[in-house]
Amino acid sequence: MSPFPSSASRTEQWRHIRLTRQDGIATVTLDRPEKLNALTFGAYADLRDLLAELSRERSVRALVLAGEGRGFCSGGDVDDIIGATLAMDTAQLLDFNRMTGQVVRALRECPFPVIAAVHGAAAGAGAVLALAADFRVADPTARFSYLFTKVGLSGGDMGAAYLLPRVVGLGHATRLLMLGEPVRAAEAERIGLISELTEEGQADKAAADLARRLADGPALAHAQTKALLTAELDMPLAASVELDAATQALLMNGEDYAEFHAAFSEKRAPNWQGR
Repeated sequence: MSPFPSSASRTEQWRHIRLTRQDGIATVTLDRPEKLNALTFGAYADLRDLLAELSRERSVRALVLAGEGRGFCSGGDVDDIIGATLAMDTAQLLDFNRMTGQVVRALRECPFPVIAAVHGAAAGAGAVLALAADFRVADPTARFSYLFTKVGLSGGDMGAAYLLPRVVGLGHATRLLMLGEPVRAAEAERIGLISELTEEGQADKAAADLARRLADGPALAHAQTKALLTAELDMPLAASVELDAATQALLMNGEDYAEFHAAFSEKRAPNWQGR
């Protein structure tokens, strides 16, 4: 995303999510615990716009996406969204579905790593938000459910049919998206859906620790690694190695590369600047 801002100023208060910032780490908490953090139209829009703002600012080095209360996110709010969509025409439905997809694109394209801290239910759209993160840190209570076929819709919602096979393979993705059955933490770790399985109640802490590790590291190198991982999913090898070469040549001209050499020579830890 472009770092060049528009005339709009930074949003100081978000209505549908909770945002905290500390030393380069942003924590976004889905905060409707009474509804298992079910997503509303406003929550989707806030997530889309927040990720765009944070990407332009370039002050965030890592982001944690978490859920308040008993679970991560139960998906779209049945009353707020499903009931309303039954009254929409095709153009309105297309606008809504494009907006939800824009959230996933923003998670994949933002220039900082995103860590989903998952406990309890990650269902429907909530499971896709976790899937779109770069890391999924979960405790044993976590369960992932791609429920779209359960409500008569395609399992390929919000980019799930693109992302899930690339994370767990086509066979597992077909089963999860077709049947909509819950995948508990142990199996999710076995098939590669979870990056790190923690002790019960420790997912938020482990996600925060990982965010700190990433935020203290070379931010530009992380951003370019994420960009290449996303871009090269559909590239042939020749195009990928050429893109890798161009990226490395640019980073070799950066301050962090020179700082590593200086730190190595002086036998100290690097002071990464993200440049």
